[in-house]
Amino acid sequence: MATSPTVRRQARAVRLGPRSLIALALVSAVGVAGFGWPFLAPPASQIGAHAQDAPWLFAGLLVLLVAVVAAAISESGLGPKAVAMLGVLAATGAALRPIGAGTAGIEPMFFLMVLSGRVLGPGFGFVLGSVTMFASALLTGGVGPWLPFQMLAMGWFAMGAGLLPGPDRLRGRAELAMLAGYGFLAAFAYGTVMNMAGWPFMSALASNVAFDPHAPVAANLARFVAYCVATSLGWDLGRAVVTVVLTLVLGPAVLRALRRATRRAAFETPVTFEGPRQ
Repeated sequence: MATSPTVRRQARAVRLGPRSLIALALVSAVGVAGFGWPFLAPPASQIGAHAQDAPWLFAGLLVLLVAVVAAAISESGLGPKAVAMLGVLAATGAALRPIGAGTAGIEPMFFLMVLSGRVLGPGFGFVLGSVTMFASALLTGGVGPWLPFQMLAMGWFAMGAGLLPGPDRLRGRAELAMLAGYGFLAAFAYGTVMNMAGWPFMSALASNVAFDPHAPVAANLARFVAYCVATSLGWDLGRAVVTVVLTLVLGPAVLRALRRATRRAAFETPVTFEGPRQ
């Protein structure tokens, strides 16, 4: 009688507990409001009033992001091995980001975020995405009001990879195809939400596709789509294609390396220290 093969449960470096989930839900809700307020505000609202509030929104989002990371670390008991892996992957992602910067959306860091989130789980993925974007901003001098939006969007991006189905069973070409498809769609989603962060403030530069505070939602949605097509479609397409190609070409080796490192690290095994032998 044939028996089914034993499935080894994949370890998680960061497990989201109740406090972490509440903090993540809160920062995500604030982030959705921060990204999508042009489609939520009534037509009578004034863009100038929000422009003055932007620095406060920046500070609030950054504080909430730090709270999410702190809650995830404290509640999960993030050990030294997980901290070391987080540092290595964040440094690698930060170093990859400047490669091809300004050239048709060639951003190889995205495929690493997808694979890392897949192997190490949604909690680690969110922390890694946020920390990597923060580190890369320090490395490239890209610190500004857009940084918390980038941190949140990249955290969502990597966390989504950790939420994909079959983390313990799905392997081989099927897994690669799923990760490549997710990376393609998520690369466009990342570009779209980042467009939403800056689009409302472009009225003086591009009146035909800019946000109109007096227009209905449908009209502003059409303007936003036209804005994305005119300004970032080529960049987003380049990012998506590069993510797919790197996932399919380098994905098998990177996944094996990450899973081997995860098994050897044994994140869920407590670290004990023995005293000197007598």
